[in-house]
Amino acid sequence: MSSENLLAPILSFLQCETPDAWIEKARQPEQLDLLLTDHMICELKAAQTAMWLIRKYAVDKESGDELLNWLQPYEKFIYRKEGDLQSLSQKLKFSKAIVPKSDSGIGNELVDKMVLLIKEELHHFYQVLEIMENRGIVYENITAGRYAKGLISHVKTHEPETLVDKLICGAYIEARSCERFAKLAPHLDDELNKFYVSLLRSEARHYQDYLKLAEQVAGKDISERIAYFGQIEAELINTPDSEFRFHSGLPA
Repeated sequence: MSSENLLAPILSFLQCETPDAWIEKARQPEQLDLLLTDHMICELKAAQTAMWLIRKYAVDKESGDELLNWLQPYEKFIYRKEGDLQSLSQKLKFSKAIVPKSDSGIGNELVDKMVLLIKEELHHFYQVLEIMENRGIVYENITAGRYAKGLISHVKTHEPETLVDKLICGAYIEARSCERFAKLAPHLDDELNKFYVSLLRSEARHYQDYLKLAEQVAGKDISERIAYFGQIEAELINTPDSEFRFHSGLPA
């Protein structure tokens, strides 16, 4: 499937496109270190979100602990600067099966989709780190932007609405990532252009997986809720943002 075909449903799902002002700033060579660093952290956060959903809603403690072990080396690298590319390459093999709880209604579906997502996001994390190392970009801690927090702050606090809302938020974050990869790719050098275009396929599927799960959990029409979060997401993208990040709004 071509990039255009992959992007068409994403552009109709999102309520706005990335403003030109963000692209103009993102394409500046001096922003590249920050952009790649934040992209790498976003890949870990995506894996952490998927892990949290599986552990909370779908698996027993043993499988939950196994998932924690999968992510630990990446978290240690980001939060404590422990480990390196070589040590992380040994951690890209996930052998143990993650087993859903027998009484979890959506367990199988949630586990299947989210385990695949975790594996892909951690692989992307590794790929971004590899690109950074090859370019002599040293990883430095950066603060989180407002984007994900801004979405999550509107999540309802009672089930199953909490889960439905979190899945909708996941869909928007993945869809926006995909749209930005596509928008940014033509302005980057050949290596990054090819890399970002290669990410489109999995990211496009991720947003659809989140939406399907949200619809399954709700068991009813959730188009109003999807539109509600779409408005919040568009506002975050179109309003001035003091911090420049991969999902930030208009550069202030």
